[in-house]
Amino acid sequence: MSHDTPYIFEATDADFQQTVIENSFNKPVLVDFWADWCAPCKVLMPMLEQIAESYQGELLLAKVNCDVEQQVVGMFGIRSLPTVVLFKDGQPVDGFAGAQPESAVRAMLEPHVALPAPKADDPFEAAQQAFAEGQYAQAEATLKAMLSEDNSNASALILYARCIAERGELGEARTILDAVSSDEHKAELAGAKAQLTFLSQAETLPDAADLKARVAQDPNDDEATYQLAVRQLARQQYEAALDGLLKLFKRNRGWNEGLAHKTLLQVFDLLGNDHPLVTTYRRKLFSALY
Repeated sequence: MSHDTPYIFEATDADFQQTVIENSFNKPVLVDFWADWCAPCKVLMPMLEQIAESYQGELLLAKVNCDVEQQVVGMFGIRSLPTVVLFKDGQPVDGFAGAQPESAVRAMLEPHVALPAPKADDPFEAAQQAFAEGQYAQAEATLKAMLSEDNSNASALILYARCIAERGELGEARTILDAVSSDEHKAELAGAKAQLTFLSQAETLPDAADLKARVAQDPNDDEATYQLAVRQLARQQYEAALDGLLKLFKRNRGWNEGLAHKTLLQVFDLLGNDHPLVTTYRRKLFSALY
């Protein structure tokens, strides 16, 4: 029965003190007393191994072959097989005799062992989360690995394009977006293209600090207000940008052929309909229009 991983191992008379008792001061150790002739043992053991695997190292599983390790068996007075004992801080804290359903075993372990934090199983979700938190390099690496296995995922391609756009590869990002032609991803595409537009516009604009100074000096400087909003959009400072664009729209609706209004709509595309800022600013725009 060799299924040895760092946290699943055979324990013997010779090393029981170290592998079980001493180890249990760091992590709980589940000890499975089994024997070759015991049919229920053979059902129970693979299940215990699976449970130990699911704890990803938070629980150790020691297997004691009772036909061989007579000393340990005598020490704990094991009468029937299988017997399973949980050790913690050098002491047996719980256990059971006889085969048990998985739910019962897990219920016994629950008070003593912390389950590992669930990892985002879905790499795309993990990448979306990293992107939302501004960790573009991490998101890009995750997506790259994903796309190398399957490059037909339109959402992953669009997000990948947005990642490389964030580090200035605008041409390459545009090429990727142009290659995605999927009707069901219209909104995502529109959003990604809006982001590219803002990033490429921002490249040619004065520094945000200079623009802020101009707006502070003259709050009615339409061009500076607009350019500052684009700078903010490129940096994903959406609320500040929306605020500036809305003020500009209210103050000078026709400026530059209604550019403030057009840009507001682009930002709505970029953030998507269910974004709280979109809900708020759509309402504000609506009341400014009518």
